Amino acid sequence: MRYPARTLLHCAGYGAVAISMICAVPAPAVADQEQGRRLAQLYCARCHAIDKVSPSPLKIAPPFRTLHERYPVEMLQEALAEGIVTGHPTMPQFSFEPDQVNDFILFLKSLETGKANR
Repeated sequence: MRYPARTLLHCAGYGAVAISMICAVPAPAVADQEQGRRLAQLYCARCHAIDKVSPSPLKIAPPFRTLHERYPVEMLQEALAEGIVTGHPTMPQFSFEPDQVNDFILFLKSLETGKANR
């Protein structure tokens, strides 16, 4: 080898850059139940009941408090991220960002267990 010290420094430098890039990736955010409630209020409340007592404004739209009786609400994660095409005939198409999906699912789970913040 002609310049072993230089080669070693280059390898060490590339390794340090790679490690810093890996460490710079943001950690996943902790799901926020109240943010999930705000999303439900903003995007869903005109059709779905989002609390534990009200009927849904649109009869065909199930209240969120009963979704867990139909299927595990975690099954909605992929659909929420990729874009729900239809839940009922009049439901608009929309999708959430990954952190919003986690927030929304946490909110739905809170209705299931009766721990929803109000």
